[in-house]
Formats: sequence, C-alpha cells, structure tokens
Amino acid sequence: MSWQGKTVGYALSGSHCTFAEVMPQIKRFIEAGANVIPIVSNTIMTTDTRFGKSEDWQEQLKQLTGNDLISTIVQAEPLGPSKLIDVFVIAPCTGNTISKLANAMTDGAVLMAAKAQMRNQRPVVLAVSTNDGLGLNAANIAKLLAAKHIYFVPFGQDDPVRKPNSLVARMELIVEACEAALEGRQLQPMLVERFNDIS
Repeated sequence: MSWQGKTVGYALSGSHCTFAEVMPQIKRFIEAGANVIPIVSNTIMTTDTRFGKSEDWQEQLKQLTGNDLISTIVQAEPLGPSKLIDVFVIAPCTGNTISKLANAMTDGAVLMAAKAQMRNQRPVVLAVSTNDGLGLNAANIAKLLAAKHIYFVPFGQDDPVRKPNSLVARMELIVEACEAALEGRQLQPMLVERFNDIS
C-alpha cells in the first residue's frame, strides 16, 4: 500500500532494549512517504540506560521524523479532536503500558494518544515487549485481543528457557502489521517464533 498522505502516530514506551530495533521501522514509514508523529513515555524523557542516553534517543527521534516529540498528556490530547493520525502504533509496548491500556488508565502521553485514537475508532497497533506476557499480563493481553480497533504486531517468546513468561514482537513486521490494521485485519500468523534474546 502507499503511505503517501498517511500520518503514523509512533509511540515508544520504556522497553529500552528494543529501541535500536524499532528505529529502522520508523525510517521505513518515512521512506514510504508517511508523516510520523513521535510520542514518548516519561521514561524516554528522563531515563538513561545501558542501551543509550535519554537525550540521544530524543534527538534521534526528532531528526528521523522531522517532528517535535509529544511527551505530555496536554500535548497528546488534541490528537483526538484533530483526527490527525491514521494509524497509531506503540512499539515497543511494555507490560506496564499493556496493563494500563487494558484497564482504561491514562497517565501519560502514550496512553492519552491511544485513547484519542480509540475515540476516533481508528487502529491502534501494539508491538509487545514484556517479561510477564505469559504471567500476570497474559490476562491484559487477552482483553486487548478482544477489543475493537486494537491489533498486534506478531509476537512470540524471545527466551523460553531463561525467561519463559517473556514475549517480544517481531519488530521488523511493524509496517506490515499497520498496513493490515488500516484494512481492518490482524496480520497473521499472530503467534510466531522469536527465539533470540535481545536483552
């Protein structure tokens, strides 16, 4: 499909170990002609980790997309009334974000933007990255699987031996999952092998 004229809301939550993996996917959207609006959680704005410094990730996102970061509830709220975003993706989507989304909690820019998108009955695409996807968060994933307008990037266990509850999406399928979501369908197969520890 053509991404010309489409606007992608691209949100990142705090699974820092996957940031390097998702940046090329943002670039794919842009190279295909999409306008990408970067939306970030508080952890990206404030936390340095062994995977990189907060300010470096922020700068990379700004340079890559050519847009300012949306990082507060106040900045994200107008996304609903404006109907700016065609497809909204959270990649990576942590267990914390999954839990809050499944239970209608809005405490930051990423969740406010997701709520705004769902208000408009437009697709929300989740690329899970959580150590408890087959633990306590399994119930929340199940709730979201049954929700309208929510789709998943295909995912699987990234380290079944050492982290048997951990699930991570195949980040290289983000664009394809968003294309399917815009057509009102879940990219299949949704459950895939992902036997490579990225942390």
